[in-house]
Amino acid sequence: MTTTTRRDAMRTAAGAVLGTASLAAPAAAQVTATPKALFALPQASVPIAGAAEVFPVRRIYCIGRNYAAHAREMGSDPTREPPFFFQKPADAIQVVPTGTVADHPYPSLTKNYHYELELVAALKSGGRNISKDAALDHVHGYAVGLDMTRRDLQRGMGEQKKPWEIGKSFDHSAPIGLIHPVAAVGHLTRGMIRLEVNGQVKQDADLSQMIWSVAEQIANLSEAFELKAGDLIFSGTPENVGPVVRGDVLLGRIAGLPDLSIRIADGGP
Repeated sequence: MTTTTRRDAMRTAAGAVLGTASLAAPAAAQVTATPKALFALPQASVPIAGAAEVFPVRRIYCIGRNYAAHAREMGSDPTREPPFFFQKPADAIQVVPTGTVADHPYPSLTKNYHYELELVAALKSGGRNISKDAALDHVHGYAVGLDMTRRDLQRGMGEQKKPWEIGKSFDHSAPIGLIHPVAAVGHLTRGMIRLEVNGQVKQDADLSQMIWSVAEQIANLSEAFELKAGDLIFSGTPENVGPVVRGDVLLGRIAGLPDLSIRIADGGP
Protein backbone atom coordinates (compact mmCIF):
# COMPACT_ATOMS: atom_id res chain seq x y z
CA MET A 1 0.00 0.00 0.00
CA THR A 2 1.36 3.38 -0.98
CA THR A 3 1.66 6.31 1.41
CA THR A 4 -1.22 8.09 -0.32
CA THR A 5 -3.45 4.99 -0.03
CA ARG A 6 -2.66 4.68 3.71
CA ARG A 7 -3.59 8.33 4.26
CA ASP A 8 -6.90 7.87 2.43
CA ALA A 9 -7.74 4.79 4.52
CA MET A 10 -6.93 6.60 7.78
CA ARG A 11 -9.12 9.57 6.76
CA THR A 12 -11.99 7.20 5.96
CA ALA A 13 -11.68 5.41 9.31
CA ALA A 14 -11.48 8.67 11.23
CA GLY A 15 -14.52 9.95 9.41
CA ALA A 16 -16.44 6.81 10.26
CA VAL A 17 -15.56 7.18 13.98
CA LEU A 18 -16.48 10.86 14.01
CA GLY A 19 -19.71 10.08 12.19
CA THR A 20 -20.63 7.44 14.73
CA ALA A 21 -19.88 9.84 17.57
CA SER A 22 -21.98 12.58 16.04
CA LEU A 23 -24.89 10.19 15.62
CA ALA A 24 -24.60 8.96 19.23
CA ALA A 25 -24.30 12.42 20.76
CA PRO A 26 -28.01 13.31 20.68
CA ALA A 27 -28.94 10.07 22.47
CA ALA A 28 -26.27 10.64 25.11
CA ALA A 29 -27.50 14.17 25.63
CA GLN A 30 -30.97 12.79 26.51
CA VAL A 31 -29.64 10.89 29.55
CA THR A 32 -30.53 12.91 32.63
CA ALA A 33 -30.61 12.49 36.38
CA THR A 34 -33.60 10.91 38.15
CA PRO A 35 -36.73 12.66 36.84
CA LYS A 36 -38.37 15.12 39.20
CA ALA A 37 -42.05 14.97 40.05
CA LEU A 38 -44.19 17.49 38.22
CA PHE A 39 -45.59 18.63 41.57
CA ALA A 40 -45.33 17.57 45.22
CA LEU A 41 -48.02 15.49 46.93
CA PRO A 42 -48.39 15.48 50.72
CA GLN A 43 -47.93 12.18 52.53
CA ALA A 44 -50.94 11.19 54.62
CA SER A 45 -49.80 10.23 58.10
CA VAL A 46 -51.03 9.60 61.63
CA PRO A 47 -49.14 10.64 64.80
CA ILE A 48 -47.83 7.86 67.04
CA ALA A 49 -48.46 8.31 70.75
CA GLY A 50 -45.27 8.93 72.69
CA ALA A 51 -43.07 9.13 69.58
CA ALA A 52 -41.54 11.90 67.49
CA GLU A 53 -42.19 9.89 64.33
CA VAL A 54 -45.48 9.72 62.46
CA PHE A 55 -47.04 6.69 60.77
CA PRO A 56 -47.11 7.18 56.96
CA VAL A 57 -50.31 5.78 55.46
CA ARG A 58 -50.02 3.64 52.32
CA ARG A 59 -53.48 2.09 52.01
CA ILE A 60 -56.67 1.90 54.05
CA TYR A 61 -58.49 -1.44 54.04
CA CYS A 62 -61.92 -1.83 55.64
CA ILE A 63 -63.83 -5.03 56.36
CA GLY A 64 -67.59 -5.08 55.92
CA ARG A 65 -70.19 -6.60 58.27
CA ASN A 66 -67.76 -8.02 60.81
CA TYR A 67 -70.10 -8.11 63.82
CA ALA A 68 -72.99 -10.56 63.52
CA ALA A 69 -75.71 -8.18 64.72
CA HIS A 70 -74.48 -5.45 62.36
CA ALA A 71 -74.45 -7.92 59.46
CA ARG A 72 -78.07 -8.76 60.21
CA GLU A 73 -79.13 -5.10 60.42
CA MET A 74 -77.55 -4.61 56.98
CA GLY A 75 -79.57 -7.52 55.59
CA SER A 76 -76.87 -10.19 55.54
CA ASP A 77 -76.56 -13.66 57.08
CA PRO A 78 -73.21 -13.75 58.92
CA THR A 79 -73.20 -17.55 59.18
CA ARG A 80 -72.67 -17.95 55.43
CA GLU A 81 -70.77 -14.87 54.36
CA PRO A 82 -66.96 -14.96 53.86
CA PRO A 83 -65.03 -11.79 54.74
CA PHE A 84 -65.09 -8.98 52.20
CA PHE A 85 -63.10 -5.75 52.07
CA PHE A 86 -63.16 -2.32 50.46
CA GLN A 87 -60.68 0.54 50.47
CA LYS A 88 -60.58 4.24 51.24
CA PRO A 89 -57.91 6.56 49.80
CA ALA A 90 -55.01 7.33 52.14
CA ASP A 91 -55.88 11.02 52.15
CA ALA A 92 -59.36 10.28 53.53
CA ILE A 93 -57.63 10.34 56.95
CA GLN A 94 -58.70 13.05 59.38
CA VAL A 95 -56.42 13.00 62.42
CA VAL A 96 -58.22 13.77 65.68
CA PRO A 97 -55.79 14.77 68.46
CA THR A 98 -56.34 13.18 71.86
CA GLY A 99 -58.46 15.25 74.21
CA THR A 100 -60.01 17.40 71.49
CA VAL A 101 -63.36 17.58 69.75
CA ALA A 102 -62.46 18.00 66.09
CA ASP A 103 -64.80 19.64 63.61
CA HIS A 104 -65.77 17.11 60.95
CA PRO A 105 -67.36 18.53 57.78
CA TYR A 106 -70.75 17.17 56.77
CA PRO A 107 -70.08 15.92 53.20
CA SER A 108 -71.81 16.90 49.99
CA LEU A 109 -74.46 14.87 48.13
CA THR A 110 -75.86 13.01 51.15
CA LYS A 111 -78.94 13.38 53.35
CA ASN A 112 -78.26 10.24 55.40
CA TYR A 113 -74.78 10.45 56.94
CA HIS A 114 -73.82 7.53 59.21
CA TYR A 115 -71.21 6.75 61.87
CA GLU A 116 -69.39 3.42 62.19
CA LEU A 117 -66.96 3.11 65.11
CA GLU A 118 -64.02 0.75 64.49
CA LEU A 119 -60.74 -0.51 65.94
CA VAL A 120 -57.91 0.29 63.50
CA ALA A 121 -54.78 -1.86 63.16
CA ALA A 122 -51.63 -0.17 61.78
CA LEU A 123 -49.14 -2.46 60.02
CA LYS A 124 -45.37 -2.06 60.36
CA SER A 125 -44.64 -4.82 57.82
CA GLY A 126 -46.50 -7.14 55.51
CA GLY A 127 -46.22 -9.77 52.83
CA ARG A 128 -48.30 -12.30 50.93
CA ASN A 129 -50.13 -15.35 52.29
CA ILE A 130 -49.45 -14.44 55.90
CA SER A 131 -50.56 -17.13 58.32
CA LYS A 132 -53.08 -16.32 61.04
CA ASP A 133 -50.53 -17.33 63.68
CA ALA A 134 -47.94 -14.85 62.38
CA ALA A 135 -50.36 -12.06 61.45
CA LEU A 136 -50.20 -9.98 64.62
CA ASP A 137 -46.40 -9.81 64.35
CA HIS A 138 -46.98 -7.28 61.56
CA VAL A 139 -49.07 -4.89 63.70
CA HIS A 140 -47.29 -1.79 64.98
CA GLY A 141 -50.23 -0.48 66.97
CA TYR A 142 -53.91 0.35 67.25
CA ALA A 143 -56.14 3.41 67.05
CA VAL A 144 -59.79 4.40 67.36
CA GLY A 145 -61.34 5.17 63.99
CA LEU A 146 -64.63 6.06 62.34
CA ASP A 147 -65.74 4.73 58.97
CA MET A 148 -68.06 7.61 58.04
CA THR A 149 -70.56 6.63 55.38
CA ARG A 150 -72.91 8.41 52.96
CA ARG A 151 -75.48 5.66 53.49
CA ASP A 152 -78.02 6.86 50.95
CA LEU A 153 -75.36 6.89 48.23
CA GLN A 154 -74.00 3.50 49.28
CA ARG A 155 -77.45 1.90 49.22
CA GLY A 156 -78.46 3.63 46.01
CA MET A 157 -75.42 2.35 44.15
CA GLY A 158 -75.88 -1.11 45.62
CA GLU A 159 -79.45 -1.25 44.39
CA GLN A 160 -78.17 -0.41 40.91
CA LYS A 161 -75.54 -3.19 41.14
CA LYS A 162 -72.81 -0.56 40.84
CA PRO A 163 -69.70 -0.01 43.00
CA TRP A 164 -70.58 1.97 46.15
CA GLU A 165 -67.21 3.67 46.54
CA ILE A 166 -68.92 7.07 46.48
CA GLY A 167 -70.64 6.16 49.75
CA LYS A 168 -67.42 5.22 51.53
CA SER A 169 -64.33 6.76 49.93
CA PHE A 170 -64.69 10.53 50.14
CA ASP A 171 -62.76 13.37 51.79
CA HIS A 172 -62.44 13.14 55.61
CA SER A 173 -64.30 9.81 55.65
CA ALA A 174 -61.75 8.18 57.99
CA PRO A 175 -61.37 10.13 61.26
CA ILE A 176 -58.70 8.49 63.41
CA GLY A 177 -57.00 9.05 66.75
CA LEU A 178 -53.31 8.61 67.52
CA ILE A 179 -51.75 5.19 66.93
CA HIS A 180 -50.72 3.47 70.16
CA PRO A 181 -47.89 0.93 69.79
CA VAL A 182 -48.43 -2.70 70.72
CA ALA A 183 -45.53 -2.34 73.15
CA ALA A 184 -47.68 0.09 75.16
CA VAL A 185 -51.22 -1.31 74.82
CA GLY A 186 -50.79 -4.94 73.77
CA HIS A 187 -53.01 -6.62 71.18
CA LEU A 188 -56.62 -5.51 71.60
CA THR A 189 -58.73 -8.64 71.12
CA ARG A 190 -61.47 -8.02 73.67
CA GLY A 191 -62.99 -5.15 75.59
CA MET A 192 -65.55 -2.38 75.14
CA ILE A 193 -66.24 -0.68 71.82
CA ARG A 194 -68.86 2.05 72.30
CA LEU A 195 -70.11 5.12 70.44
CA GLU A 196 -72.15 7.94 71.93
CA VAL A 197 -73.94 10.71 70.03
CA ASN A 198 -74.70 13.78 72.13
CA GLY A 199 -74.16 11.70 75.25
CA GLN A 200 -76.55 8.90 74.23
CA VAL A 201 -75.09 5.43 73.68
CA LYS A 202 -75.69 4.24 70.12
CA GLN A 203 -73.21 1.38 69.63
CA ASP A 204 -72.14 -0.88 72.48
CA ALA A 205 -70.35 -4.19 71.96
CA ASP A 206 -67.14 -6.09 72.71
CA LEU A 207 -64.14 -6.51 70.41
CA SER A 208 -64.32 -10.26 71.00
CA GLN A 209 -67.61 -10.28 69.06
CA MET A 210 -65.84 -9.73 65.74
CA ILE A 211 -66.67 -12.50 63.28
CA TRP A 212 -63.17 -12.27 61.81
CA SER A 213 -60.39 -11.29 64.22
CA VAL A 214 -57.70 -8.77 63.26
CA ALA A 215 -55.29 -11.68 62.75
CA GLU A 216 -57.76 -13.42 60.43
CA GLN A 217 -58.36 -10.19 58.52
CA ILE A 218 -54.63 -9.76 57.91
CA ALA A 219 -54.35 -13.38 56.76
CA ASN A 220 -57.33 -13.03 54.40
CA LEU A 221 -56.20 -9.70 52.97
CA SER A 222 -52.70 -11.03 52.29
CA GLU A 223 -54.16 -13.68 50.00
CA ALA A 224 -55.52 -10.97 47.70
CA PHE A 225 -52.96 -8.17 48.18
CA GLU A 226 -49.34 -7.83 49.18
CA LEU A 227 -49.67 -6.03 52.49
CA LYS A 228 -46.96 -3.52 53.37
CA ALA A 229 -45.83 -1.22 56.13
CA GLY A 230 -48.13 1.79 56.26
CA ASP A 231 -51.34 -0.13 55.68
CA LEU A 232 -54.29 0.56 58.00
CA ILE A 233 -57.07 -1.96 58.60
CA PHE A 234 -60.44 -0.72 59.86
CA SER A 235 -61.69 -3.88 61.54
CA GLY A 236 -65.47 -3.49 61.38
CA THR A 237 -68.27 -1.85 63.34
CA PRO A 238 -70.89 -3.18 65.79
CA GLU A 239 -74.65 -2.94 65.29
CA ASN A 240 -76.80 0.19 65.59
CA VAL A 241 -75.11 2.36 62.98
CA GLY A 242 -77.16 5.45 62.37
CA PRO A 243 -77.42 9.01 61.06
CA VAL A 244 -75.92 12.24 62.35
CA VAL A 245 -76.67 15.86 61.52
CA ARG A 246 -74.78 19.12 61.82
CA GLY A 247 -74.02 19.98 65.43
CA ASP A 248 -73.97 16.39 66.70
CA VAL A 249 -71.00 15.40 68.87
CA LEU A 250 -69.70 11.84 68.53
CA LEU A 251 -67.61 10.14 71.20
CA GLY A 252 -65.90 6.87 70.29
CA ARG A 253 -64.50 4.67 73.06
CA ILE A 254 -62.46 1.46 72.80
CA ALA A 255 -61.01 -0.24 75.87
CA GLY A 256 -57.25 0.36 76.15
CA LEU A 257 -57.20 3.47 73.93
CA PRO A 258 -57.97 7.18 74.47
CA ASP A 259 -61.39 8.40 73.34
CA LEU A 260 -61.98 9.95 69.93
CA SER A 261 -64.48 12.79 69.50
CA ILE A 262 -65.74 14.81 66.54
CA ARG A 263 -68.42 17.43 66.00
CA ILE A 264 -70.39 17.37 62.76
CA ALA A 265 -69.80 20.78 61.22
CA ASP A 266 -70.88 22.64 58.11
CA GLY A 267 -69.43 21.17 54.97
CA GLY A 268 -71.15 20.30 51.73
CA PRO A 269 -74.67 21.48 50.86
